[in-house]
Amino acid sequence: MGYGSYSHDAHIAMINSRQGAAQSEVFVQRRCHELMDPHGVKFRESRDCEAHPNSLGVIFALDVSGSMGEIPHALATDTLPAFMQTLLDAGVADPQVLFMAIGCAVGDSAPLQVGQFESTERLMDQWLTYMYLEGGGGGGNESYELAMFFAARHTDMDCVKKRGRRGYLFITGDEPPNPAVSRAQVERLIGDKLSADIPIAAVIEETQRTFEPFFLIPDPERAKQVERQWRDLLGDRVIAQAAPQDTGYVAAGLVSLLEGGAPDLDGLVKKYRSAGIPADRCSAVARALTPFASTIKKNGAPVPKLGSPRLPGGNGPSGYER
Repeated sequence: MGYGSYSHDAHIAMINSRQGAAQSEVFVQRRCHELMDPHGVKFRESRDCEAHPNSLGVIFALDVSGSMGEIPHALATDTLPAFMQTLLDAGVADPQVLFMAIGCAVGDSAPLQVGQFESTERLMDQWLTYMYLEGGGGGGNESYELAMFFAARHTDMDCVKKRGRRGYLFITGDEPPNPAVSRAQVERLIGDKLSADIPIAAVIEETQRTFEPFFLIPDPERAKQVERQWRDLLGDRVIAQAAPQDTGYVAAGLVSLLEGGAPDLDGLVKKYRSAGIPADRCSAVARALTPFASTIKKNGAPVPKLGSPRLPGGNGPSGYER
C-alpha cells in the first residue's frame, strides 16, 4: 500500500470540518472493523512507487483503553496534519503511515487492530477512524508487545529492503510492559504458531531490526507509575509527555531531530511556533523531548543503516544486526 499523494491543505480542510465533534461522532465503530482484524494477515506493505520513490514506513500503535482514547481523537481532529508537515519539512518526502489500536488481550474483544500503510490524507484518516476505541482494559496490562510482534514479523517495507533504512514505531501507553509475548495470544489473534512465549526484551530487539521504536506516555502522573520499567527496556526512547494531545507533535519532533529537519530543540520549537502551534504546547513538547535530545549531537544525527551501532538514547537491549 502507500500509493497516492498527500495534500496538507486537504488534510487541514478535513480536520476543520470536524471542529467541535465529539469522540463518538468521529469513531463510530462498535467492534473491530473487519479490515483491521490482524488474524491471517501475512504482511502490511510499505512500497515505493513512481510518486513515492523513497517511502518510509511510520507506525502509530495507539493504546485505546479508557482515557487513552484521547490520543486518536486528537490526531483525527487536530494534530495529524502538523505531524505530516513536520515530517515533510524534515526531508521525509514519502512518509507512509499505518495505524494500530492496542487493548488488553486478556479482557478486550479487539486487543489488536491493524490498518494499512498509506500516503494520502484521506486513507490515513480512513484507517485512523476505522479504529474501535473499545475503552476496556482490565484483566491485565495492555498488550503493547503484540503490536511490536506484528511490526517485527508482519510488515514488509521498501525502506528496509531497498535502502537498509529503519522505519519508525510510536507506541502510546500508560501501563507497564508484559513480561513476554504469549504464544497462545499470538495464535488466537494473529494466527502464527510459536513454539514458546517470547520474552519482552527479545521482541523489542527483533522490532529494532527494522524500526526505531519509541514509547510515549501521555502525562507525568501516569509516567510515575510505568516510566522506570519501560526505560529499563528502551532507555531514553521512553518519552513522558505533558498531555495526551502532544502525541503528534512529540512523534514528529523525534523524527525531525533524527532526520536532521531541526538542528536541536530550539530549532524545532521555532518551526512549531512558525506553524502556528501554541507557545504552551511548544514548551511542553520541548520539555518532553529534552532527555532524548540531549543524547544527540548539536549538529543532528543521521538515522543509521541496518547493522550499525545503536542511536544515542537507546540504552535498552542491543542487537540491531540483521
